[in-house]
Amino acid sequence: MGFRTMIIALMALTGGMSQASAIDLKDMTFTTSAGKVVFSHKMHLNKSSNSTAGFTCKSCHTTGKPSNEHYSMADMEKGKSCGKCHTGEQAFSIGKCTGCHKVQEMTYKVKQTGPVHFSHARHLQSMQCDACHPKLFVAGVNKPATMADMEQGKSCGACHDGSKAFSIDKCNACHPTKEIVFKVKETGPTAFSHQSHLKNYSCSACHTKLYALGANKRVSMAAMEKGKSCGACHNKKAAFGIADCQKCHPVKEIKFKMADAGDVKFSHKAHLNMYKCGDCHTRTFPTRSGNKAVTMTEMEKGKSCGVCHDGKTAFTVKENCESCHSSK
Repeated sequence: MGFRTMIIALMALTGGMSQASAIDLKDMTFTTSAGKVVFSHKMHLNKSSNSTAGFTCKSCHTTGKPSNEHYSMADMEKGKSCGKCHTGEQAFSIGKCTGCHKVQEMTYKVKQTGPVHFSHARHLQSMQCDACHPKLFVAGVNKPATMADMEQGKSCGACHDGSKAFSIDKCNACHPTKEIVFKVKETGPTAFSHQSHLKNYSCSACHTKLYALGANKRVSMAAMEKGKSCGACHNKKAAFGIADCQKCHPVKEIKFKMADAGDVKFSHKAHLNMYKCGDCHTRTFPTRSGNKAVTMTEMEKGKSCGVCHDGKTAFTVKENCESCHSSK
């Protein structure tokens, strides 16, 4: 120890608070396995604080020699180092970890399901740090636990068992869900609502039995009709049948521009009051935009609209032109 350093130390030990005010007291930062801990000399020597009233440098510094000894939390719990005063009587207890250790909101990157957030602040509203540390999680970086591990009571599953806290199988409580829109070239954008489905089903009803977590291979309507993908439930029993196309696929009113006979309006809504999508698609009309224009002569021969508009199933295309063609 240098001469100047020894003089300062002796002043702190012999002079108490009166001399401490003349010393440049710095905050000290300790790097621990549970993050950085800041010790404030100024706060501990604050006369106006009830918890530190009467404290002087000699309350902690009993010798003139600096100590580099490291004390564990176990040592402090036995009354050593900070544990001498932090007993819950003179000052807050060592067990109140957040009194010294900073806690932070954590986000785990989960490739299959998206980011998962863990809130220390929320959990500390109803429990103490020792409920999890170090019994379930060591202070610092932990090895990721699988959902299978959690279901067996490990990691988060120790509390999230449906009794102490919501069960692990309530996936959407931690994992983000979003509304999905599938781009279907033939029929237009098709929306899937997680929110709507979660009102009646749990995540496990579909994942991973029907859908893997993350991106899935596209499934055709023919496959769904055989009970795959959406067709596993949309079978007219558990939910509406796959054949009710308009429940998922958007339908719109269509206007055909005709140069010589007035524009023609086709109403999906009006037709769906009497028929199903499958009555026309794909037998008469392919499910795609830009179909080849069909002449009135061809319709009169039973093509396109003429399949039904034959005077028997519906009014004939040979008459009542104003039923379809605008007079304007």
